[in-house]
Amino acid sequence: MTAWVPPDALGRRVSCGTDYGTVRYVGSVSRASGIWLGVEWDDPQRGKHDGCYEGTQYFKCRHPKGGSFIRPNKANFGVDFLTAVKDRYGLNDKQDVQYGTEKTVVFGTKTVEFVGMDSVAEQQRQLNKLVDISVRECAVSHAGQTEEISRTCANMRHINLSKNLISSWETVIDIASQVRNLETLNVSENKMKFPSTSVSISSAFSNLKILALNQTEITWTEVLLCAQGWPALEELYLSSNNITVLERPDDVLKTLKLLDLSDNQLLDGNQLHLIAHLPRLEQLILRNTGISSIHFPDAGFGCKTKMFPSLKRLAINDNKISQWSSINELDKLPSLRSLQCNNNPLMDTEKNPETLIQLIIAKISQLEVLNNCEILPAERRGAELDYRKIFGNDWLEAGGHWDPEKNKPSEEFLAAHPRYPSLCLKYGAPEEGELKGRQPLTLKNQLLTLTIKCPEKPEQKPVEKKLPESMTIQKVKGLLYRLFKIPGSELKLSYESSKLEGKEVELDNDLKPLQFYSIESGDCVLVRW
Repeated sequence: MTAWVPPDALGRRVSCGTDYGTVRYVGSVSRASGIWLGVEWDDPQRGKHDGCYEGTQYFKCRHPKGGSFIRPNKANFGVDFLTAVKDRYGLNDKQDVQYGTEKTVVFGTKTVEFVGMDSVAEQQRQLNKLVDISVRECAVSHAGQTEEISRTCANMRHINLSKNLISSWETVIDIASQVRNLETLNVSENKMKFPSTSVSISSAFSNLKILALNQTEITWTEVLLCAQGWPALEELYLSSNNITVLERPDDVLKTLKLLDLSDNQLLDGNQLHLIAHLPRLEQLILRNTGISSIHFPDAGFGCKTKMFPSLKRLAINDNKISQWSSINELDKLPSLRSLQCNNNPLMDTEKNPETLIQLIIAKISQLEVLNNCEILPAERRGAELDYRKIFGNDWLEAGGHWDPEKNKPSEEFLAAHPRYPSLCLKYGAPEEGELKGRQPLTLKNQLLTLTIKCPEKPEQKPVEKKLPESMTIQKVKGLLYRLFKIPGSELKLSYESSKLEGKEVELDNDLKPLQFYSIESGDCVLVRW
């Protein structure tokens, strides 16, 4: 008996066991009876060829071994949305109550809870009371009968449709148009077709605030076309979509506050200029996008850019940024408060990670959080004072002077240290005595092995740290704030010499190095707050 094949099978998404793919061919195959499906598999390891069999090209694949033929009865073409909901929540007539396992879905760094069977056991008996619904991996392929969803699930607001068998954006519209107050929608991991030319604007997403389209193969051009139907969207997740080129949004995405483009290999950092005028964008996630530099050409040294006017949080970790000039450029962003920049080549330019952190803090004036760690006022002050001192000799050699009338540092120096003039205004120019005999940053300083104790906090176990003897007390405090996760309080440091038992010396000058106090390896630093 011949298995039934849907009339629209070509281009449909199917599953076979745990494997997912797209039907690229329906018909007979040489020297094999009956109807076959030619499938391009998401995982090329599942395939055998590129659609060419015994010299005949039946279909084409992106991967040379990404395709194979299967019988129609091996392919699961999926179910309608409401059937999946009933199966997922144990509400089919033929089923007993099923206990759900999917409770949360992650959009970037935010977790949204989807209600599972164990938390609303009785409420799920009535579908129209469900607000949060997850049908992840439930083989949803189509909406079902017209208006059936709106009659049955009238109060849905949050839907997780990730990793199903949805073949086109039209199917998503068919489902969403029946959900009156839809606010959150996750359709990630559905490789589907999106409109590539004109698109008829639907009211299906008129209240949508959060949309996840990760791993859907959408392009930026298609995003902008579909965005005409997202008038209230605030968060858009587009990771792992092979987006390489951006275009300037034209009267769309005006309400967007968060944009996640992580794991898309952008051609270059200048692509960012094309999305730089989204008026309400507060958070931009660019993790692993291949960018090697950042530049805002509309603003000079010490000035603020008109680009990204509302941007508060930026993630550029796991990229190829290697020059300090990109960090200097970030100081031009008028609203930037939080930065993630780990795992860039730049982070390997300093042997001492504490020095690296201090340099970034000093270079970006308004930064409050760096790599998820709060920057305390005392830490900022210490970083800026150190920066002013470290590059003081370079400033003098470049034409800097204590006399304001003679102070004319070179363009080259200002390009490398655009904040230096403002630091001199804030704290005064470095005095000559401060700059004498200062070791270059590149010289390896002698390390002191110190025991660090909190005598008034017995629950804090002593720790041993190796610190450069040239490290200032201010830098030591910055390290201890993070080490002990101390809230914004004033630290008081002292030390006990291993040679003079019982004698405690106060470390009372934040600008002095450890060696100023004659601290030696084996001594104990005491921390109080």
